[in-house]
Amino acid sequence: MHYLVTLFTYGTSCDIFHISLFTLNFRDHSNFVNCIRYSPDGSKFITVSSDKKGLIYDGKTGEKIGELSAEGGHTGSIYAVSWSPDSKQVLTVSADKTAKLWDIMEDASGKLNRTLACPGTGGVDDMLVGCLWQNDHLLTVSLGGTFNVFSASNPDKEPVMFAGHLKTISSLVLFPQSSPRTILSTSYDGVIMRWIQGVGYGGRLMRKNNTQIKCFAAVEEELVTSGYDNKVFRIPLNGDQCGDAESVDVGGQPNALNLAIQNPEFALITTDSGIVLLHNSKVISTTKVNYTITSSSVSPDGTEAVVGAQDGKLRIYSINGDTVTEEAVLEKHRGAITSIHYSPDVSMFASADVNREAVVWDRASREIKLKNMLYHTARINTVAWSPDSRLVATGSLDTCAIVYEIGKPAASRITIKGAHLGGVHGLTFVDNDTLVTAGEDACIRVWKVVQQ
Repeated sequence: MHYLVTLFTYGTSCDIFHISLFTLNFRDHSNFVNCIRYSPDGSKFITVSSDKKGLIYDGKTGEKIGELSAEGGHTGSIYAVSWSPDSKQVLTVSADKTAKLWDIMEDASGKLNRTLACPGTGGVDDMLVGCLWQNDHLLTVSLGGTFNVFSASNPDKEPVMFAGHLKTISSLVLFPQSSPRTILSTSYDGVIMRWIQGVGYGGRLMRKNNTQIKCFAAVEEELVTSGYDNKVFRIPLNGDQCGDAESVDVGGQPNALNLAIQNPEFALITTDSGIVLLHNSKVISTTKVNYTITSSSVSPDGTEAVVGAQDGKLRIYSINGDTVTEEAVLEKHRGAITSIHYSPDVSMFASADVNREAVVWDRASREIKLKNMLYHTARINTVAWSPDSRLVATGSLDTCAIVYEIGKPAASRITIKGAHLGGVHGLTFVDNDTLVTAGEDACIRVWKVVQQ
């Protein structure tokens, strides 16, 4: 006969009921029971608890028959346990940030086999809260969302590590000169992840100050960020380590942060009421405006900027040293501008608004190059170009991404429906037919764009 083991944790109860019409009731743990697992052969089950103990029971009678040894045991709450396929070992993980392998002896006692070294920084996020023994794979999961995969046959081998964001992803940035192509993603909680084309997870960048990130830009060996404190940070990058950041107060909360790719020491920052020029971490000029700025972009050489406003207008500025001069005003949008991007060949720029419309402009003539891009059903959050300037993509609150081809009618678009639950917030092309998207669901997805 087999039994169902049910865990009750109402109030401060630490009871385990071995159910066969509730004939048995154990109070062997002194704190919450966090996990119960039957062995694959059904002969035993084990319980682990916040009292740092693991207790072993007979799978048929429910009688306690053994316990994990206290020698070398966990020093924090044990949150999860998993059996080996042959029912002779168990894997446990704990708040003490360790994973342990135990041999289950013939007398049902548990003897420590080894402690697995899980990489981490030693913070709260490294607490281990889940585990699984699947064939030759030993999987642990940390509170911060990091997965470590060990080999059961060679547990001393360095684990394979991967992780992801836990909060909404706000931006994607491609390192244009990296090989293989590398993407950085940022989320609302200030986490920065690295992703490598063809590989996937490439590690988390470790910052000394994990403040929230609102705007983000990057070039090789340097990150530029801003949050909600009116400051812009320049952060040197060495591998996966961020150095000491230099910061400057720009006098308002940035709504866009733009680096001149050909001259990355130069940055253009916009706030609601002004255009700020930076050279490294020094403000070289601030231009106040009489309209509300919502977005901006700067040309790769830093000589021109397009500034979008709450009134739906685009204003073109020339930049000469520390002087910003308005050259033209473009009117087409019927809502506040949300995103602006120059094409890689700098012959065009694309703009998008809250009224779900995108427009591609010819930079030289300032005429509309591609119009009727009105296929989203909600505000457009982001715009991106393919490296050959042939494709332009838009991502929207409506959960979709749409890809248009320059020179073809907007109606010949490619629509990626339901790309991200809650909306698309980040877009970038890694090559001419590969689009990467990110969004509200904290996921990153890669799409192959196939033209009709």
